[in-house]
Amino acid sequence: MINDKIEAIKAAVQVQLQQSGVVRDVQDIRVKYLGKKGELTSVMKELKDLPPEERPQVGQLVNAARGVIEEAVKEKLEELKSQAMAAKIEAEKIDITLPGRRPNVGHDHPLHRTRRLMEQAFLRMGFSLVEGPEIEEDYYNFQCLNFPDDHPARDMQDSMYITEKILLRTHTSPMQARILQAHEPNEPVKMIVPGKVYRWDYDATHSPVFHQMEGLIVDEHIRFSDLKGLLENFLKEIFGPRTKVRFRASFFPFTEPSAEVDISCVMCGGEGCRVCSHTGWLEILGCGMVHPNVLRLNGYDPDKVSGFAFGMGVERIAMLKYGIDDLRLFYEDDMRFLNQF
Repeated sequence: MINDKIEAIKAAVQVQLQQSGVVRDVQDIRVKYLGKKGELTSVMKELKDLPPEERPQVGQLVNAARGVIEEAVKEKLEELKSQAMAAKIEAEKIDITLPGRRPNVGHDHPLHRTRRLMEQAFLRMGFSLVEGPEIEEDYYNFQCLNFPDDHPARDMQDSMYITEKILLRTHTSPMQARILQAHEPNEPVKMIVPGKVYRWDYDATHSPVFHQMEGLIVDEHIRFSDLKGLLENFLKEIFGPRTKVRFRASFFPFTEPSAEVDISCVMCGGEGCRVCSHTGWLEILGCGMVHPNVLRLNGYDPDKVSGFAFGMGVERIAMLKYGIDDLRLFYEDDMRFLNQF
């Protein structure tokens, strides 16, 4: 009777393996017949009920059946895996006669593109490019630039202090003091300073981190008319030859006289629209003649040399150049926005 059970199990395994189409079914068959609670294991437990002289022979039959089943299961698994691999290869088969797929290539961020255009414009006019530390001393960030101790820019609401005298720079202007002090007294200087700056602001037109570009020229016989002509050339190169430029009196601690610079609205051409509040003008940057106190504080004689300085936000230039109405878009990494550039 046990012999009949063994033969029935072997036959059942063969039938079920033939009907199996996936690896999981084959694994279930192995557990069903060869597992600890499997049918062949149950047969082995019946040996104790047989006469002692029959047990060795029946045990050999059970072991032989186990070997046959294991080999059949192994062959079926290899067959199914081979079929799966063949199907995968067929599905992923590459036609080498087709043209290759061009890989996705990144491109400049609009701020990097704008900064490079600005740098190239000034480099063509003979400026040198320098960079400085973003973690700055109060001495360079304020004191050397004629900022009094009670100036609002020193307020913690505007500035991000690390210690009492160390802060994240609020503008690129500290490099004016660093460069002037690094030169011999009254030595000519002509430079631009692009870089990140930090202030405690965040809304549609302000960010706690943004980019500025500072410019400085110091030499003999530098006049406000030189500043005016240089900035007009720069702005027309960036925004087009039809761009109109105007200067308005203003105040900055480190320049005297000082001016705000406007350009004709890039949206309406100066006719008046919502973007320019129907004035036809857009504020673009600040500038002025270097204050005599700044020259003195940094080792220069204002009776022998003069100079001018200007500063502008890279984001501001980019927003006007590309018609962007929210500064935060530059920092949100939204590919729907970035892919437009």
